[in-house]
Amino acid sequence: MHVPILAGFLAAVLFGTPALAQSKPLVTEEAMVKTSDPGIEVYVRNKRLADMTAFRPEQTVLFVHGATYPAETAFDLKLDGLSWMEYIASRGYDVWLLDVRGYGKSTRPPEMADKPEANPPIVTGETAVRDIGAAVDYILQRRNIPRLDLLGWSWGTTLMATYTTQNPSKVQRLVLYAPAWIRQTPSLVQAGSGKLGAYRMVTREQAKERWYTGVAEDQKASLIPPGWFDAWADATFATDPVGAAMNPPVVRAPNGVVQDGQQFTGAGKAYYDPAKITVPTLLIQAEWDRDTPPYMAQTLFPLLVNSLGKRYVELAEGTHSIIMEKNRLKLFEAVQAFLDEGRQE
Repeated sequence: MHVPILAGFLAAVLFGTPALAQSKPLVTEEAMVKTSDPGIEVYVRNKRLADMTAFRPEQTVLFVHGATYPAETAFDLKLDGLSWMEYIASRGYDVWLLDVRGYGKSTRPPEMADKPEANPPIVTGETAVRDIGAAVDYILQRRNIPRLDLLGWSWGTTLMATYTTQNPSKVQRLVLYAPAWIRQTPSLVQAGSGKLGAYRMVTREQAKERWYTGVAEDQKASLIPPGWFDAWADATFATDPVGAAMNPPVVRAPNGVVQDGQQFTGAGKAYYDPAKITVPTLLIQAEWDRDTPPYMAQTLFPLLVNSLGKRYVELAEGTHSIIMEKNRLKLFEAVQAFLDEGRQE
């Protein structure tokens, strides 16, 4: 039913710290997974150790992206020779990423072939959670396991948390990186003025401006190591050939998330009930985040009344995109420590 479109090439991973200066061969696989909607498939990528033969829930991780950009150009972007996906996989985990429909390598809904204003917003959270469900079921069936760990970034935290409240038996642990919650400050997602269309278009300059929002002038020069922003932007804009051919080049992103934000978090309404999350949950973010400022996680944390082993971590000197900044290893290490606890239980 679900046919892998690529399998079996090996990649050597070099760790970025002297204590871990070793290489381990990884296997990479990609697949298109059918959803409940005819003609719509979502893209998943998997990385794991080449000699990995046994699969367990606590060693299986699925990552999903945020509101604007796909998963693979952040989670599996090699910076200084290493991606976060490889960092986790090289520690004995079976690691997956997902592009929700309309993003990255997944099917673009037909509305994206028309002008934005021709259709209402597409790919709401409800739709995205269904896509996550398709990916989760694909992984569980393929690995013959009952549960897995979920890792979401930004909008992805809302999606993963919502999925967890609806499917608690399928989730082992939950990581919410840059968690979104009820908003008290304006959103940085640039949707333009007037009626909300099916999708929005983001230029390279807009992406960079949003990234640096809230960073002190004397910190901007050292925040992103040389070449890293361009590496991310080149990879990200290449995932949308139609947008990349425009003048100026853009990335197109569905506006369902913007509509949800207006109806829920921007209107003081919770999108999901945190009390329904019963699995161990990590909330982690950086201090300079202006997309999902620290007050969001600090408000959400005490509402996780039934999450056993919950914790909140705030990282210094980083933004919403600390995953691709000078202090990214602090993010990797903190999340890894949380995941590894699950292996010891």
